Amino acid sequence: MQLIEKLSILADAAKYDASCASSGAPKRTSEGKAGLGSSDGMGICHSYTPDGRCVSLLKVLLTNFCLYDCQYCVNRRSSDVPRARFNPEEVVSLTLDFYRRNCVSGLFLSSGIIRSADYTMEQLVRVAKLLREEHDFRGYIHLKTIPEADPALIAEAGRYADRLSVNIELPTDKSLQILAPEKQIGSIKQAMQTIFTGEQTVLNEPRAPRFAPAGQSTQMIVGADDTDDSTILHGAEALYGNFKLRRVYYSAFSPIPNSPKSVPLAAPPLMREHRLYQADFLLRSYGFRANELFAGPGDLALDIDPKLAWALEHREVFPLDLNRAEATLIARIPGIGLRTTERLVELRRQRKIRFEDLARMRCVLTKAKPFFITSDYHPQQAESTSVLLREQLRDRPQPQQMGLWG
Repeated sequence: MQLIEKLSILADAAKYDASCASSGAPKRTSEGKAGLGSSDGMGICHSYTPDGRCVSLLKVLLTNFCLYDCQYCVNRRSSDVPRARFNPEEVVSLTLDFYRRNCVSGLFLSSGIIRSADYTMEQLVRVAKLLREEHDFRGYIHLKTIPEADPALIAEAGRYADRLSVNIELPTDKSLQILAPEKQIGSIKQAMQTIFTGEQTVLNEPRAPRFAPAGQSTQMIVGADDTDDSTILHGAEALYGNFKLRRVYYSAFSPIPNSPKSVPLAAPPLMREHRLYQADFLLRSYGFRANELFAGPGDLALDIDPKLAWALEHREVFPLDLNRAEATLIARIPGIGLRTTERLVELRRQRKIRFEDLARMRCVLTKAKPFFITSDYHPQQAESTSVLLREQLRDRPQPQQMGLWG
């Protein structure tokens, strides 16, 4: 099979993996030095060439052959998709060729399981080792870790990769047993623990070799089973707390050709994935806890964002006087973000905050107005019921052109 044919198959097979962000890598450059490539510590996908092309990661699988038969996966053993396999040298060659053409700034590499977990992990590590040691590649490398692999191989991967990730796959142990019985939640969490231990070793021993400086991440598939959003976010919160993950990614289940009856025929609403990301951001950056976003089991609202939903459920907190309220509470006002909160706190040290200040800071005033007080503004909607406010502030579905057949 020609290299271009392999690339077509294996790049397409990698598109289902969402956890490929590249932020958090250390700054490296080959300018004035031997070697090739650079990594500026920012999200690589945010760089653009002069002709407008997005500079991204080469995102491929080493192979889409797989010993496992995970029901939700397009590359499962029983699937009839076209199969291909790179050898490590081919992936290295492709990465360098794409980099020299300024098409990518790094590599995201995953793989189906071939022969054994250890053999597959050895092949992934070999790619990173060749790039770093033989070609002195200083760009970004993200390796997907094989959970059942020997911890020594995972530790070796951390010495070459900027980020490692271990997919939790499904939100609950029960779902994993039903849809991916060959995978064990214990081995997945053990791999996460191995990476976490490597990170802590570097933090506690400055002379220790570098280890996955951009940390670790994971991915949950949403909508492949009946798990609700409350369970998903409580699980994510536990992963952040136990393993200090940089990110949990949420991937809406995509129906696959000739899928088994154990998985849905239709994808969940894409807005559900969007709301999970918004709620996740509240957990990571705003100091929310998962139990604050849910009164019990259930899903996030699709017509309002999680921050607005929390504010409507806690009307006793609002409206907040921006000239007196604590910064942590100001950040919980819908339509006001963390940077705006910092600017408001800085401003009120100099003078009283006025309504026009929020307009100048480009707050989302349509959402924020019912929830704050300034020296010259008191919300007329302060006495409105939460039901009425929700109706006024909810996201309206965008009009769509009708299809030819209705």
